[in-house]
Amino acid sequence: MARLAIAKGFLSEYAKLEKNVQSAVESAISKFGEHTYAGLHLEKLNHSRDDRIRTIRVDSFWRGVVLAPATGDTYCLITVLPHDKANAYASSHRFSVNQALGVLEVRDEEALQQLTPSLQAVAQADDKRLFATVSDADLTRLGVDAQILPLVRLLSSDEHLDALQNVLPDAQYTALYALACGMSAEDAWAQVAQLLPAQAPAEPVDPADLVSAMERTPGQVTFVAGQEELQRILADPFAAWRTFLHPDQRKIAYRATYAGPAQVTGGAGTGKTVTALHRAAFLARRGGQPAPDSSAQPKPPILLTTFTRNLADALDAQLGLLIADADVRDRIEILNVDRLAYRVVQQARGKPAITDAAHLRQRWAEAAAEAGLTRQPGDAPALTPSFLQHEWEQVILAQDLQTEQAYLTCVRTGRGRPLSKTHRSRVWQAAGRVTAGLRTAGQSTHIQLANEATRLLREAGTTLYQHVLVDEAQDLHPAQWRLLRAAVPAGPDDLFISADPHQRIYDNRVSLASLGIGVRGRSRRLTVNYRTTQEILAWAVPLLGPDPVTGLDGEADTLKGYRSPMHGRRPLVRAAATREEELANLAERILTWLDSGIEPHAIAVAARSSSLAHQARDALKAAGIPTLALVTQSTKNAVRTGTMHGMKGLEFQAVAVIGVEQGAMPALAALTPDSEDALAHAQDLQRERCILFVACTRARDHLYVSHAGEPSPFLPSAGVP
Repeated sequence: MARLAIAKGFLSEYAKLEKNVQSAVESAISKFGEHTYAGLHLEKLNHSRDDRIRTIRVDSFWRGVVLAPATGDTYCLITVLPHDKANAYASSHRFSVNQALGVLEVRDEEALQQLTPSLQAVAQADDKRLFATVSDADLTRLGVDAQILPLVRLLSSDEHLDALQNVLPDAQYTALYALACGMSAEDAWAQVAQLLPAQAPAEPVDPADLVSAMERTPGQVTFVAGQEELQRILADPFAAWRTFLHPDQRKIAYRATYAGPAQVTGGAGTGKTVTALHRAAFLARRGGQPAPDSSAQPKPPILLTTFTRNLADALDAQLGLLIADADVRDRIEILNVDRLAYRVVQQARGKPAITDAAHLRQRWAEAAAEAGLTRQPGDAPALTPSFLQHEWEQVILAQDLQTEQAYLTCVRTGRGRPLSKTHRSRVWQAAGRVTAGLRTAGQSTHIQLANEATRLLREAGTTLYQHVLVDEAQDLHPAQWRLLRAAVPAGPDDLFISADPHQRIYDNRVSLASLGIGVRGRSRRLTVNYRTTQEILAWAVPLLGPDPVTGLDGEADTLKGYRSPMHGRRPLVRAAATREEELANLAERILTWLDSGIEPHAIAVAARSSSLAHQARDALKAAGIPTLALVTQSTKNAVRTGTMHGMKGLEFQAVAVIGVEQGAMPALAALTPDSEDALAHAQDLQRERCILFVACTRARDHLYVSHAGEPSPFLPSAGVP
């Protein structure tokens, strides 16, 4: 029986096409039937470097590229390109099998041949060699093949290796990149081994068996089970593209079991969320088994949770595309942590009322004044209402302290300003006034609700779920972590955590070990960004600044080895004298994107404040550009506009980040004064950097950044605060 496979690159290119071109592509490949391809004309090019590559006609301008192995009846859709580019791809590329990994590889033979003379010339003039200390045997064991090896021996600098990134097979570039970063051959193999298929290939690997290599490369190729599945994939190509898992992601998601809590970390775009989604699907398909304490009772269902409701809605939509079986899908519940706490408390004592932020700030202002904390002797800075509220949230509620004595003796982790015993006592009294006032009004905060829900579960001696999976875990408060720990019994596969401390955009900081959640030995890091081009990544990473970032396991988290295999245009930064000029420039930029064929729904505009986002929406509407709020649940084909916070968990083909100027980024109102608490000030500043980084790394292909007046000190061309 004939088989059809689709490469990840095909879907990424197809997703960018205009609707009429997509229809033509769909019509062309509809001839790929389950039993015959007699109606399809596969054209072989003369002088091709790989005679197994064919092209198919889409229309007078577009062609598809197909890999047709010499034996068998398997065809793989590789990409779709304009006619001349498709022919150029088909004549210049060659597919092969990596002899160390057994996976499918593709290389640009023509580009390699063109680069060789210039590399030879440089090598003759420079005795230095990038891989002089690495033996041929080690390079071969790492998967570098006989054709690439002579070229590798010519390299004298990291820049020369960078020039080869787009033309070398991915696995071989990964090995060379690891070595160039200073890793030993053993450490480099640990990086390459992440690309190994779930089942290691038999020895020896057959270099001519491309079909088996495809089967061992699920992160790049998927086999389609008939026309119905093909139609489903083409109906939402970008969503389908997201379900592809790279081997390192697949190993994490489909591991048979973890002995306890497990964690996956990595920079933006490395696939942490899609890995968690696949893990949830894997656990759901595995089904329920008897509960630990009773063979007669089924285990609770699976919870997939995150910080905000918008993120939970995004997870729900993505999971629906990943799981077609309704019975399997029903085993997974998706809701954010605040809603979980709300439901637990509601079931115990009725519907709780949540106080709003403005009301809470007012209560703290009154409590601070009543306690006399806003007036300090001498030149000592006052204990402001904001400082007191943070002390309550980040110390008292974070540690769930129930008595004044507990607060007087606790370690105030994360707080830089020391407090005397007398001051602590007065802070405790002020906190008591606030909590008493909330209690009298029948109100509470979300953090209080999480602590209450935890106590209810512990008192009842019950848990809610068999497995809990947490996405964007770096933003959760310790109280929320205690709730999740109480919601699932400790044991194998209890907690699966996806986190990136470089994307921490809220105040919350936590050490999982202090909460009885140990991930050491079960923590994996992803390093390859599959969303954003290397040009955008290289520009955005410096936004994070030089200060080290601490992960949830208490260890320093690093972006070492963080890279993207994709290339594109560099980000554009544009200055304006006034806000009106900046918004006019924004409309001009978006019209340019629309004219180039980018769909409106694939474009987003992000601002630090909701008021500026509204101004942008009004300016775009005035220019005749359809817009929708970022949080709107609508399928309307319109440009999305919203805050930088709202961009979390989303991605777009093109992103405009506006208002990145002094006084707005960092947002002055979001910074603790340095005189009040130097450590809190530094943490706030780092959080603002993370917010900008998150917004910029939502872009797949195009990033536009603008400011009115002086640029933000965070921007690469500006000074560092």
